[in-house]
Amino acid sequence: MAANLLAGGFPLTVHNRRRQREESLSAAGARRAATPAAAASGADLLALCLSDDAAVEEVLLGSDAGSATAALAGLAPGTLVIDFSTIAPASSRRLAAALAERGVAYLDAPVTGGTEGARAGSLSVLVGGAATDLERARPVLEAVGGRIAHFGPVGAGQEAKAVNQVLVAGSYAAVAEAMALGQRLGLPMEEVRQALMGGAAASWALEHRAGAMLRGEFPLGFRLRLHRKDLGIALEAAGASGLGLPVARQVAAMEDALIAAGYGDEDVAALARWFASGPGADGAAPAL
Repeated sequence: MAANLLAGGFPLTVHNRRRQREESLSAAGARRAATPAAAASGADLLALCLSDDAAVEEVLLGSDAGSATAALAGLAPGTLVIDFSTIAPASSRRLAAALAERGVAYLDAPVTGGTEGARAGSLSVLVGGAATDLERARPVLEAVGGRIAHFGPVGAGQEAKAVNQVLVAGSYAAVAEAMALGQRLGLPMEEVRQALMGGAAASWALEHRAGAMLRGEFPLGFRLRLHRKDLGIALEAAGASGLGLPVARQVAAMEDALIAAGYGDEDVAALARWFASGPGADGAAPAL
């Protein structure tokens, strides 16, 4: 995403908590900042993309509101923060309120589309916040995304992302289960996969991840443990609204077992590992 901003001609200052990750961007023309505060200093727009609620709060606000190295220390009134992270809607609303006290605006803008979409600049950006702030951010959003959708006030983008992650859970798990069935039946599964891509079963997961499932290879796209975190957000939101999500709960339990077995840093497609030892006819979980 940062590389696409550079390619789009945006002057860019970058900071990563793992500083070596800044090096390729620096070589491409980005300026490096030693702290989040230094990255925010003088910026009109500050974009974040972090792993979870705690990371966003630490980078943006610090351990307390007076943290000298947190981004808040460098943000001037009138700055706009665009948070591409996936966090709880309540966290986005809390952060927006804290920034508003300093005259700083905030959009929650989680993305979906995988590493493929990030590289291609074709992500879907799911936005919550004021329409005027969205228009101000639109050139940046269009540099990283192929589709920008506005769903309402702050927090609405995160709620839309929760819906997305429930769909991801079901589609990945269904593809993993179907690939396992075909392999058990001895079918030529790559040919089966290609044939199914033209029918009603076609999906992003079938197109982009079923091949990896068949090969038993799970390089990143998106970490399993982060998807499990996102499912937790969705399950909490569903519970608060009185809705049960039985499929999402089953996938969450599968992911818990895989994370406990040491696969949390593999791609979500590692759900296929759940079937490696084969649940029995009663659906019992395999030994991982």
